[in-house]
Amino acid sequence: MAAELIDRPVNSKYLESCDIPFEEKKAGSFIMVIFGGAGDLSRRKLLPTLYHLFKDKRLIDDFYIIGFGKPDLSDNEYRVIVNDAVKEFLNDDYDKKIIDDFLSHILYLSADLLNPEDYRLLCGKINELKKIFKNKDFNLIYYMAVQPGIVSDIINILDELKLCKDILRSKIILEKPFGIDKVSAIKLNDNILNAFDEKQIYRIDHYLGKDTVLNILFFRFANSIFEPLWNRRYIDHIQITVSEDIGIEHRGKFYEQAGVVRDIVQNHIMQLIALVACEPPVGFEADLIRDEIVKVLRTLRIMDAEYMKNNVVMGQYGRGNVNGNEVCGYREEKDVSQKSIVPTYFAARIFIDNWRWAQVPFYIRTGKRLAKRITEIYVQYKQPPLKLFGRLCDPMEPNALIITVQPDENILLRMSVKYPGIYNHPYTVNMDFNYEKSFGIKSIPAYTRLIMDCIKGDLTLFARQDAVEAMWSFVDPINKWWENLPHKISDSPNYDAGTWGPADASELMLRDGRKWRFED
Repeated sequence: MAAELIDRPVNSKYLESCDIPFEEKKAGSFIMVIFGGAGDLSRRKLLPTLYHLFKDKRLIDDFYIIGFGKPDLSDNEYRVIVNDAVKEFLNDDYDKKIIDDFLSHILYLSADLLNPEDYRLLCGKINELKKIFKNKDFNLIYYMAVQPGIVSDIINILDELKLCKDILRSKIILEKPFGIDKVSAIKLNDNILNAFDEKQIYRIDHYLGKDTVLNILFFRFANSIFEPLWNRRYIDHIQITVSEDIGIEHRGKFYEQAGVVRDIVQNHIMQLIALVACEPPVGFEADLIRDEIVKVLRTLRIMDAEYMKNNVVMGQYGRGNVNGNEVCGYREEKDVSQKSIVPTYFAARIFIDNWRWAQVPFYIRTGKRLAKRITEIYVQYKQPPLKLFGRLCDPMEPNALIITVQPDENILLRMSVKYPGIYNHPYTVNMDFNYEKSFGIKSIPAYTRLIMDCIKGDLTLFARQDAVEAMWSFVDPINKWWENLPHKISDSPNYDAGTWGPADASELMLRDGRKWRFED
């Protein structure tokens, strides 16, 4: 049973009467300085995204992108790198004429990012480009596509050269992780706030740029039939799964320091929980939404060691088979210790201590080298209080709402109906909405939305510092507990690659009379 898309023409009269203003298609003028412009993140994500925006006519002609850092390259040598990156990572969109036009906006400055003298070249180039804008307002955006350890040093240099608060409409985009714990996150933020105001800081989490993630808010608050049922009275439990079938790939050094809790739980999963559980904002402005997100994060029940002993499962993948291919274990990955106890899997039963969600368990899990790649929010409703259809309906599946973020973007409502015939057989059916099938287009990539929002000055989908601190407040005790456990080398690995994780994760649900949506 598929959900039909209502065919309502969008006309100017409707747009004029709508409370939500019609968005401008194009972004304003900008100069974007990408620190680490020739690095992996720039090649894989940022440069292809900016090209896609240009090809889609989302960027006006007045913009420049400056790659800044190592190695030593000329403008033309850097343009070759950009061209190759677009061709490799965005092959379906590659167009020779359009890429040539795009590359005319690309510049490169070779620099040692820790040498203040090299930044004078950047000052000169920005002043030179400002003249091209002919005194028009433009955004100056600094994108930190560098190792987290040097971000503070770069910001200090920018501040000394008056390239931050002193320039109108300057912004800084920071990639996660925002520190390695709450203390370091606060220290990093204090450093950033010496140079920038909070409204200039864009802490990016690419999960929040996915249409289906943002649609959680639209789905909940634009459909009055669901909001009355979105609470402890009707919902039995909620599962959030963020699973990946890939390993750590080329990120061995990072993962040995971070692990799955810092990499996924502290940001992606915490944000999904907050969007699912937040109260209706009084408006759709950035801080009104972010206020409600922070309220949820502050009401997450902090887990002590005794609770975690029975309600948290962590693990590390060993050798196994993924999609028909034999793969190595975590300890065999490049730059990983053969005795590493770093977790690549996490599952837990958590609670939100507020009026709406009291005593409703949230089961969360995430991991590397699991059976499939999927990000899903599963909301299971309580069973009817009476058995009206006899013993035959004992195994009847409960109502459920399933929001799939990736690989497909989907919303599914599961319900029971009578099966055709003379007997009263309950039968489960699905009402299924799929973005691509309904609209005939694929949802835009996450970075596309987030970079556009930054240029336009919309902070809605970017993390605010109080939210970052609240997330660290929740995960810091977990990391401390795990790192202080008397581990034995034989404890890891405790799940095979290509499975759904440690057996204890299934037991975590079974003790409550429940089960994961996906299991071996």
